[in-house]
Amino acid sequence: MATKIIPLILLMTLLVSSCGSRKNIVYLQDLETHNQEVITNEYEIKVHRDDMLSIMVNSQNPELALPFNMPTVSYQLGTAGGNVSQQRVLGYLVDADGNIDFPILGKLHVEGLTRRQLVQLIKEKLISEDLIKDPIVTVEFRNFKVSVIGEVNNPGSFNISSERVTLLDALSMAGDLTIYGKRDRVVVIREDGNERTIGYHDLRSADIFTSPYYYLQQNDIIYVEPNKSKAGQSNINQNNSVSVWISGLSFISSMVVLVLNLVNN
Repeated sequence: MATKIIPLILLMTLLVSSCGSRKNIVYLQDLETHNQEVITNEYEIKVHRDDMLSIMVNSQNPELALPFNMPTVSYQLGTAGGNVSQQRVLGYLVDADGNIDFPILGKLHVEGLTRRQLVQLIKEKLISEDLIKDPIVTVEFRNFKVSVIGEVNNPGSFNISSERVTLLDALSMAGDLTIYGKRDRVVVIREDGNERTIGYHDLRSADIFTSPYYYLQQNDIIYVEPNKSKAGQSNINQNNSVSVWISGLSFISSMVVLVLNLVNN
């Protein structure tokens, strides 16, 4: 009788623990299938202090646009096959006041503008001051990056080539969460001007799509908290790991003996 009850107890324990584990790790559990939602969040990144901007001005008359473009510099990259020469255009660094010093136009306050708004600002000034009648302005962010730390497989800083990156994109770049990462405590830390804001997210819920932090801004930091299992491991080291295992085995043995006594009685 006892030999039949013990495996049954173990099986029930495994089933309960597996169901609980699934609820803790599966993403977007409440997402409805074939559900269409309108994207209402703004995902265009905005200019911040310390951003490096690449701004190019073109015109049907190249000579008119020449004074507004930064020079191209050459530099050497060391590779396994030798040195490789590459070229890049110097950028404009946004200063602590949110300004850039643009040729002829002088200081422009660009902090808080989207790329499209900055393009429009420069075009309007060039036209209104009768400098170029048909300007074509191109703006790119040169130092757009996000950092992912905590319980992910490949933590680090990641350079973003696109202007649209989501929280899920960044976690994917970092190799997804480890099994020890808390899916309901993913933090996004954001600095905007003189303010720092923090947003907590539950990846198990589709509510993350409506979060103002779902679309990331440059220099956002994503932190994945460890769960209780990982936090508990911080107390285990080479000196006390053996004692922990012995205590665990002793507890299991005591439970088995207790069950056997109840069955026999």
